[in-house]
Amino acid sequence: MNDTTRVAKAQTAAGWGSDVIADLLRALDIPYIALTPGASFRGLHDSLVNHLGNTRPEMLLCLHEEHAVALAHGYARVTGRPLAVALHANVGLMHATMAIFNAWCDRIPILLLGGVGPLDAVKRRPWVDWIHTMRDLGALVRGYVKWDDQPGSVAAALEAILRAHRIALTLPHGPVYVSLDAALQEEPLAARVPLPALDRYPEPLSGAPPQEAVREAVSLLESGKRPLLMLGRMSNDPTAFALRVALAERLSAVVLTDIKTGASFPTQHPLHPFPPSLYVGPEASRAIRESDVILSLDWIDLGGTLSQACAGELPCGQVIHCSLDQYVHNGSNMDYQALPPSDLSILAPPDALAAALVAALGARAAAPIKSWFAKTAAATSAGAESRSASADYMPLEELARVTTETLTSHRPSYIRLPLGWPGEYCRFTHPQDYIGFDGGGGIGSGPGMAVGAALALRGGERFPVAVLGDGDYLMGLTALWTGVHYRVPLLIIVANNESFFNDELHQERMARLRGRPVENRWIGMRMSDPAIDLATLARGQGAKAYGPVRSADALAAAIAEGVEAVRAGALVVIDARVAPEYSRAVSSSLLKHLPAQN
Repeated sequence: MNDTTRVAKAQTAAGWGSDVIADLLRALDIPYIALTPGASFRGLHDSLVNHLGNTRPEMLLCLHEEHAVALAHGYARVTGRPLAVALHANVGLMHATMAIFNAWCDRIPILLLGGVGPLDAVKRRPWVDWIHTMRDLGALVRGYVKWDDQPGSVAAALEAILRAHRIALTLPHGPVYVSLDAALQEEPLAARVPLPALDRYPEPLSGAPPQEAVREAVSLLESGKRPLLMLGRMSNDPTAFALRVALAERLSAVVLTDIKTGASFPTQHPLHPFPPSLYVGPEASRAIRESDVILSLDWIDLGGTLSQACAGELPCGQVIHCSLDQYVHNGSNMDYQALPPSDLSILAPPDALAAALVAALGARAAAPIKSWFAKTAAATSAGAESRSASADYMPLEELARVTTETLTSHRPSYIRLPLGWPGEYCRFTHPQDYIGFDGGGGIGSGPGMAVGAALALRGGERFPVAVLGDGDYLMGLTALWTGVHYRVPLLIIVANNESFFNDELHQERMARLRGRPVENRWIGMRMSDPAIDLATLARGQGAKAYGPVRSADALAAAIAEGVEAVRAGALVVIDARVAPEYSRAVSSSLLKHLPAQN
């Protein structure tokens, strides 16, 4: 059969296998599909462009598969909804694995579609189709996706994608992966393959906590004199945010939050006495030890945190542990953390329990809000202390102060913050004030997540800003091109200390433990000689860029100019030179708790 005959036959047929798959993506209301092109999904690519007209979903071209997944991660952080990502065969999937792992640890829904094959060996082109075909492609990521499949027909592919989409959106959320045979995508259909009736396969509804468990939790909380709330993975729904405040106020409970998750409670509230952090500090640990009843709402690593605070002993207070996370625990990866002790364990969405508790406890009597916890005099007087001064750079506290004060009037939504960010500048009053961290600690996710979150915020009232470390920025740099190409307004401030500084702290710890020279900690860490021109790298991809700026005044001026450019639709990068140091509180915490390896 020659090419003309083949085309004529296709025109009279019911389309192609990938056409129906593209139709399903539209029916599932997937707005975008992020991808780096690959021949293993060339059939789907054609269907998205020539069958759907590159709308709903619209393709988002990325320069690296890791950025494509990170973009979808950032988008879902804002919207709670999954994007699709197309990954080319085994090589594209292997590129993407770090970002998939981040999304898994962060419990983020993403619909990952892979191309493979052809699985039928006689249909493979010499060499390249062979090296890009695996018998079980999902095995590469099975330990850190919720579900995967490799369907054998178009009808089976539709069912697999629908099932994957529903599983991704079942709490706890997570990425899912469906591998699509290239030959299946390119198969001419002799008859129409109907789409599933989506109204008969609805998205799952999350369950309510059992009333008996709610009553027991109320009894424990009301009997406590020193209640403590530990807020972990929570939704960014404003109503749920307000209910958490109502719950804390009704109980006069001290509240802890975590910078690894998005904003979940007003950080300046009198019941929130400690700034968010990666690890609980000495005063927050004392609050844990002194509390007589602890309500954990999906706190990340509850067991490890309680053990740290109580010096390896069980907490004296009774523990109510509410989380669905154990439903996705497996033996592949240790993201399930330490086994937490609890006196009452509730398998329910944490926001659902918070709402049920507020309803059961009733309205709070009119009285001044007063915390049972009193800080020590030293902790009360501690503030953002002055650090290294130099004409070449500013302290990180100065960058945080200037950024916070300059952007406050613009309703910023902080998409990312660097590890050393001083907690006193986490001034959150709304769930979109801070989007969250990367989940898996994978350096290089920041730019892609920033572009994805800013895409989700585009056209809204919030001003998107990401403060990134220089190592994170450099590893994910080419994600900026995607943001510029698709006109995504975004401000990125790079806290540039010219170092993989987190690892300097690791080496300092090793040196101290072994009695060796601490001053050698920088060797193999510093990105200098020559200095990397971060602003030029951004301009090379079409972004507007400023810097390096080396003083508070220069930073304030660059931010003011950058805000105007972002308001006009630009993606802006500011290279801000900061000292190779963290705040004393952050450095002390990381030196104490960082493991021996990254």
